[in-house]
Amino acid sequence: MSEQLIIFSQIVFIDLVLAGDNAIIIGMVASKFPSDQRKKIIFWGIGGAVVLRIILTLLTAYLLQITGLRLIGGILLLYIVYKLYVDIIKNKETKDKDIKVDSSSLMKAIFTVLLADFTMSLDNVLGVAGAAGHHYHLLIFGLVLSIILMAVAATLISKWIKEHKWIAWIGLLAILIVALELIYTDIKILF
Repeated sequence: MSEQLIIFSQIVFIDLVLAGDNAIIIGMVASKFPSDQRKKIIFWGIGGAVVLRIILTLLTAYLLQITGLRLIGGILLLYIVYKLYVDIIKNKETKDKDIKVDSSSLMKAIFTVLLADFTMSLDNVLGVAGAAGHHYHLLIFGLVLSIILMAVAATLISKWIKEHKWIAWIGLLAILIVALELIYTDIKILF
């Protein structure tokens, strides 16, 4: 199997496991508002997530070229693997998913969604950028795929992962491999 096909598979499974969170949060926040405001929250939430992912992808691809930061990124991904293991595999909800929504203001709701987008886009972008390495066309593919999955199929992905644990396990394994590769690359250079 070629290196690009392996990287492609890693990116798809990373996106499958991580991309759905944003849309679920947007839907949860939007559901507390009337229909006309709900559309605005969804529009700004998905629009904000797209902009954040583009910016974070460009920054992450650049920053991962700096020796020492791959080690930090790999360690962060190890934490994400653990967190996802607890959340998805063990079916435990974390405090991160308990989002308090002040339904008195549309702007406060949009801010809540954008803040959640930022924190949840970072793990996805780090995983995809780490897997893609210097294959920038695969990095762009991963970015586009995560946006499509987030905007269109988040509920479906969430349902698939609950019904078919093997999808979550493969996604976790892909993230773990990327984390270990990032850590190994920097340790090899540093020592």
